[in-house]
Amino acid sequence: VFSSVTSVLNMSIFKDQFVLEDLIQELKKKSTALSFGPLQSNGHISVQGSFPAIKLLRDFLLLKAKSLSEEDKKEESQSHQRPRRRLQQHRLTTETSNSVHDADGEKQVVLLDTDTYHYMKYFFPRIFVVNGDIVISHIADGDITTVYIESAGSRSDAGQVLRVKEKIENQSIKLHKVLRKEKIYLEEHTRDERRRYKLACKSLMSHYPSVLIISSDTHIDVIGNAQEIFDFIKDVSS
Repeated sequence: VFSSVTSVLNMSIFKDQFVLEDLIQELKKKSTALSFGPLQSNGHISVQGSFPAIKLLRDFLLLKAKSLSEEDKKEESQSHQRPRRRLQQHRLTTETSNSVHDADGEKQVVLLDTDTYHYMKYFFPRIFVVNGDIVISHIADGDITTVYIESAGSRSDAGQVLRVKEKIENQSIKLHKVLRKEKIYLEEHTRDERRRYKLACKSLMSHYPSVLIISSDTHIDVIGNAQEIFDFIKDVSS
């Protein structure tokens, strides 16, 4: 298992929309778990950190690029009598993923590690409980879960939408620093052995109240802090 990986990002694709130095500073503030190298003259920059953290950063940048492309298309569909302008000083929005304004109100998008999302939903469900003016939904795609927070009423709810998004972000950052996951593989076990493993996991849950168990036909995911999941798997296997 690699505790740290390094990736080289090509930020030059954003040079027409953003001041790259400002963009990098914003990324550093939002991705505190990552270490950034110096920005090269060709727009390349090295980033070092955990694979999930780099994957979140990559998905954020992909979403940002997609959003800029959609904005360009929208501008092209407007009056051709007015030339398009790109503002080099255009400021990066402050969210972890992307903020989208639509006709119905304010929408915020947060990209989360899927395991972190499941852990938050199980142990911190109140974060996702909001009043009737705010709607939270999600789409899971492999290791990344996209959470949408949007106003069901007027645009005056934008501040509340932003506060909900920040609560989700802050909790996910705290958890991402401490959570680990191990798998108990079941493919090579008989049906009775798989059943015994799952029953053993259920019986131990009361002794490990901070450990999340997610079972499937082929494996059991054990999510929690490193020491707890080590002890948990040791007890299950004994």
